[in-house]
Amino acid sequence: MSCAFCDLPKERIKIESDLFIVFRDGFPISKGHTLIIPKRHIPSFFDLTSEEFQALQPILKQAKQNIDDEFIPQSYNIGINDGEHAGQTIKHLHIHLIPRYKGDQENPKGGIRWIFPTKADYWSPK
Repeated sequence: MSCAFCDLPKERIKIESDLFIVFRDGFPISKGHTLIIPKRHIPSFFDLTSEEFQALQPILKQAKQNIDDEFIPQSYNIGINDGEHAGQTIKHLHIHLIPRYKGDQENPKGGIRWIFPTKADYWSPK
């Protein structure tokens, strides 16, 4: 079975370590939207080895610095769609590092909670 991430063209890679690859999302939701993937083909975050898990933090920070240098965002969302019912469409673990910019949403309060709009606004009186 073919995997879009396992067959990624080398020119798309922004950062590479022994265990991870960093590249821009092919369908970005903001300028600089970036994906971090393990080189090893695994479907879930929970399949990471201890070594991979430890190596994730430095590569994530390096990816953030790369985005900061190129796009100068004000904030970030970091997300993983882990499994079909969470919206995962490519069965190779990928971590979304999504730069956020002042004014990109009228009211960003609640962040990822908006995947369930009726549960997102927990701060307003009911």
